Formats: sequence, structure tokens, C-alpha cells
Amino acid sequence: MANSVTRHIPNTLTCANLFCGCIATVMALRGNHEVAVLCIILGAVFDFFDGMAARLLGVSGPLGKELDSLADDITFGLAPAAMVFSLFQQVHYPDFLLSARPWLPYMAFLLAAFSALRLAKFNIDSRQASSFIGLPTPANALFWSSLIVGNYDFLVSETFNAAFLALLVILMSWLLVVELPMFSLKFKNLRWQDNRVRYIFLLIALPFLIGLGITGIAGIILCYVLLSLVTERKHPTSL
Repeated sequence: MANSVTRHIPNTLTCANLFCGCIATVMALRGNHEVAVLCIILGAVFDFFDGMAARLLGVSGPLGKELDSLADDITFGLAPAAMVFSLFQQVHYPDFLLSARPWLPYMAFLLAAFSALRLAKFNIDSRQASSFIGLPTPANALFWSSLIVGNYDFLVSETFNAAFLALLVILMSWLLVVELPMFSLKFKNLRWQDNRVRYIFLLIALPFLIGLGITGIAGIILCYVLLSLVTERKHPTSL
């Protein structure tokens, strides 16, 4: 009886992640970005524990792997895309883009499509056992969540406009699938030599988080990408 119950725990946690992503998507489309972010973060917690539970219980399998990717695309792909879709409807449109206003918001869902492609590549790419190739989908979701919630007044002002938002969508979609190795934050030990990139990143991230709060998370994600780029160019085999 115990085995028949415990083997379903990881998939239950994964479904809880997916459920949070669905709620986050609805909240985002209603313009309730704060609740959407909370649901994305809660989904990330479930995402963290489903893999841990599967390993501890020894019940990892192909079903869980596929279900996990589906849940991640909802929570970390579709939900942030819905936030961007909602933002597109509120952002300032310069005169040359007014004719595109009815359809440009749908560009936001490129984030969901490229997140799905990123997750599919991860499932079949043996190079990503200890690092990543391209921006992880949770990092992309955190970038958009913190950017929108922490800087909403600026994003809907005339200083910012839909053209900048569209370019940012294209950039982040590209980063999801680009062939750029990005380091993992998992520590196998505490030695500086083996984790110098991770320690440097944490030292950079801490002032952002303390000084800027949720707004700083978007900056932290950008620092993560830049540090990965610099590290890969200098030490292509150290990640």
C-alpha cells in the first residue's frame, strides 16, 4: 500500500506545479501580476521538490520527465508570456506602431513556444547533466515576473514603448535556445576552486536583491547570462 502511494508523490507535486501555472496565467491575463508572480514562485517550489522526491523515493521514470516538462512550460513559459501579453495591452505605442496594436500583443506567446523548445532540447541533450545550454525556463520566468511587477509604472510610461518590449521578447526567446553554456547553481562541494563562478555570482546577486528587492531579480538574471558568457569564453570547459 505504501509503495502504491509514494510512487505517485512526485507526479502529484508536478501536477501542483502545473496547477499553479494555470492560475498564474489566468491572474496575468486579468492584470493581477502580483498574484501571478506568487503562483509562479509557488510552482517553482513544487518543481524543486518533485525531482527531489522522485530521487529519494526511487520512482523516477519517463512519465515524470515528460509531465515535468509540460508543467514547466505552463508555469515558466505560458504564465510569464501571459504577463507580457497583458503588458503589451497597457504599454505606450509610438505612432509608427499604432497600426500593429491589435496583433502585436500576441508576440508575447513566443516566450511560451521557445520555452517548450528549450525544455524539449533539455530532455534529449546529454550535455546538460551538470550545466545548461541556453537560459533555463525558471530564470526566464523570474526575469519577466520581477521586471513587470517591480517596474510596472516605468514600463507603461512614454519613456518605454511597445517596440522596446517586442525587442526584449525576441532577445529572451533567443536566449532560451541559444547554444551558450550557462552554469548551474548546484554545489557539489564548498571548495572555491570548484565553485568560483557560483560564488562570484552570489556575491554579485546579493547587493541587487538587498538594494532593489524584487526589481533586482531581473538584473540578477542578466548578470547570470553575462557571467556565463564571460566564463565560457575564458574557460570553455570549466562549467
